Amino acid sequence: MTLLLRLLRSRSAGFAPLVCSLALAGLALGPAHATPDHEQDWSQFRGPGSLGYRPAAQPPLRWNDTANVRWKTVLPGPGASSPITHGNRIFLTCYTGYGGSPSASGSLENLQRHLLCLDAADGRILWNKAVPAEMPEQDRIREDHGYASSTPTADAERVYTFFGRSGVFAFSPDGDQLWRASVGTTLNGWGSAASPVLAGDLLLVNASVESESLVALDRRTGREVWRATGIKDSWHAPVLVQPSDGRTEVVVAMFRKVAAFDLEGGEPRWHCDTGINWYMCPTPVTEGALVYAIGGRNPNGGLAIRAGGRGDVSDTHVLWRLSRGSNVPSPILHDGHLYFAHENLGIVYCVNARTGEVVYEERLDPSPGQIYASPVLGSDRIYYVGRTGRTVVVAAQPKFRVLAVNTLEGNRGVFNASPALSGNHLLLRSNHALYCLADK
Repeated sequence: MTLLLRLLRSRSAGFAPLVCSLALAGLALGPAHATPDHEQDWSQFRGPGSLGYRPAAQPPLRWNDTANVRWKTVLPGPGASSPITHGNRIFLTCYTGYGGSPSASGSLENLQRHLLCLDAADGRILWNKAVPAEMPEQDRIREDHGYASSTPTADAERVYTFFGRSGVFAFSPDGDQLWRASVGTTLNGWGSAASPVLAGDLLLVNASVESESLVALDRRTGREVWRATGIKDSWHAPVLVQPSDGRTEVVVAMFRKVAAFDLEGGEPRWHCDTGINWYMCPTPVTEGALVYAIGGRNPNGGLAIRAGGRGDVSDTHVLWRLSRGSNVPSPILHDGHLYFAHENLGIVYCVNARTGEVVYEERLDPSPGQIYASPVLGSDRIYYVGRTGRTVVVAAQPKFRVLAVNTLEGNRGVFNASPALSGNHLLLRSNHALYCLADK
């Protein structure tokens, strides 16, 4: 039984909106006037449960700049955030006015972040909400990651987005700002990137950069409900896991440890030493009561943890440890195997999720170059997207097999965002454009 089904059966009626929002994945790419099909929503970073997959999806196997592009929309500015879908709409963020935008004038005071709403059928921008940056702001983001790296999330009533020290915002489906909340004001040279996650009536925000905190906001008003502190060097979306006692936990990986907090009140539940002496970017994945986390750089590492403990569980709840991992892209858990890519080496891994045994370790050829996007899985295929626009498609099975190699923007673009699965379509975003890819 999946984590989401467990949540649906065990939580109170007040928790049902979360489960419905997370369990319904994909996108209906019908006419703009069609009734939205929320069973197809991909409404947060990496889709339902932050797992990065929809096995029933049928995205295209092959494409290029002229083949299998259903539509392409040039964006107002760049960004590393991923597209999300809700009904027949797509939501995406970008930035303009400074630091790499086509409309940049050279002054940091002109920096604006944008929340865009697009028609899923044809890619038309329906509305564009600009949010001026709260000053002072970071005048340079390392490696040109930019100022729009956090992926929004949505439910039937609101779209939520996180713009670092400028705040957390909720907008109506028509683009009206409903509330703004501050979760901290600290800046970091790597910028702000953690994506918010809905959990029933709560919006969970990893504000490690802004205040070394995990913050739970009331999704209706933006009021702070609880705050857990001590979240250091963590850049990923919070994830949910439900141990055998039925009390949902919020899990965050950070420098040297993974920690879990009670969803209802934010109290610490357990923590585990990872042995990874580095900040943590990849979003952990969960299944049942198990948490899988990878991270680090020179060396990488990974581990599997059984949730539900109390205090330090380093010696009691760790199932295995691994001397493989990735510093940026998140893993995928599928049919008892963990799949992930090294961000710099062009090497992909398959690991037995029960034992931690490395099933394969293979170099992609041709290499996609650096990989910052987290992979997605659909139709028994894993899509690894390189930073310049080359995607290598690999069979989602414990035997390594390359199925296709595709490029966009002549393999000279900037593709830092993770793709989204939208029914039988693949949404892929660069600094220049949003692509809807589908078999014709």
